[in-house]
Amino acid sequence: MDPTYRPSLRTELDKISGALPVAGSDFVLSPSDWSSRVVGKVSSWIDLDGSNEVLRRDSETTLKQEIAWASHLSVQPCLLPTPRGLSCANYARIPLKKHEEDGGTDDCSVEFASFNQLSRALVWGANSLGRWFGEPVRAAIIDANALTNTRVYPCLSKRPQKLVTTFFNHSVQCIKRHPLRSYLDYVGFLYQRMEPLPEQERFEYQRAISKALLDRVSDDQLSSETCVLMVVGAGRCPLVRAALQATEETSRLLRVYAVEKNPNAVVTLHSLIKLECWEDIVTIVSSDMCCWDAPERADVLVSKLLGSFGDNELSPECLDGAQRFLKPDEYTSFLQPITASKFYNDVKSHNDLMHFETAYVVKMHSIARLAPCQPFLPGFAGYFDATLYKDVHLGMEPTMATPNMFSWFPIYFPLRSSVQVEGGRPLEVHIWRCCGPTKVWYEWCVASPTASPIHNSNGRSYWVGL
Repeated sequence: MDPTYRPSLRTELDKISGALPVAGSDFVLSPSDWSSRVVGKVSSWIDLDGSNEVLRRDSETTLKQEIAWASHLSVQPCLLPTPRGLSCANYARIPLKKHEEDGGTDDCSVEFASFNQLSRALVWGANSLGRWFGEPVRAAIIDANALTNTRVYPCLSKRPQKLVTTFFNHSVQCIKRHPLRSYLDYVGFLYQRMEPLPEQERFEYQRAISKALLDRVSDDQLSSETCVLMVVGAGRCPLVRAALQATEETSRLLRVYAVEKNPNAVVTLHSLIKLECWEDIVTIVSSDMCCWDAPERADVLVSKLLGSFGDNELSPECLDGAQRFLKPDEYTSFLQPITASKFYNDVKSHNDLMHFETAYVVKMHSIARLAPCQPFLPGFAGYFDATLYKDVHLGMEPTMATPNMFSWFPIYFPLRSSVQVEGGRPLEVHIWRCCGPTKVWYEWCVASPTASPIHNSNGRSYWVGL
């Protein structure tokens, strides 16, 4: 974050824009480099146990925002500032709150004691370095001043060398403090055109948008008619890029609204649009598509909310709110009986009901369609096919799958007990998509030739939260 940023000093205009005051762009590195080569550092001014109430509130808000930003970047470890005093109860509470939201059952007092002990461990002497192996260490910082140059190359003294070598054996990252501005500038140049959407998938979206633009604007209206396109769920901008490439291809004028509710993704949108000089064409809207009050109606609405089974990632709920701008095209879900002994045995190994009532998104290798010579049915594979526009489709159903498209894997619905199916007998299956006030879930069962229990009744084992 910008070191001068304080949440309590944000203006109403800042709040409306939705963009966090992040000092740099996430495009300076690739996702894999963010994940494996970077350790985040939380702002040093944060004091969650100070006497100033405004500072405490600002510190708590900023800590959560910066950890969320690190998660958005896929940064694994983060360096937190050390507690300012002996009391750090509020400091310890912040990570615990997130832990409880995730359904953790660990004793909070144990984690608090570990946090307090770790803060005291910072003053351990050289003879106690080995005690660090009893802590969940993710990274070790090596200051440049700790390196000595006895011969040709800078090196550590023997004791730190031994410690660092052991850290390497425990998969602990070692960080050398050194100015890296020139290196980051160079890497940023290499990755500034990073494309998060697979090429074939982006091409299909671009082709569909091009056809829609050609239908909406005739050749006689090229200079007078401007199409309004809304990307709902803009994310890291791949669909915005596809839309702008479509307008170049068709020579149609376009005005784009990029709607995104994730504040971290909004930062990415601002960085990329500034980098590509799209400010005059693209308007960023930091809002949930379901409650955004659009200033005008759309000619083309684009979204990327499909799941492996079509609607298993809340696309109906999300797009219901956007349908008041424009009704999107359709997608179809497919269910196929398969034999997959590995899947069945993996689920069975957990020895509980919950895993048999959970749908799994998996890359399927050793499977076969149900045949008369394979009379036992352990589960079903789910696929989808979506009509993007007219004859442009995107899907993964095996008989008409989009080639070279790897964004989705099939979904697997297991059965608690294999169903015996005789050759020539019909197979009747029921699957329901259920929606409650706070969650969406599937229920499924076999009705014939042998009835099975209804799996995941009332979403007791598997659901997606709203």
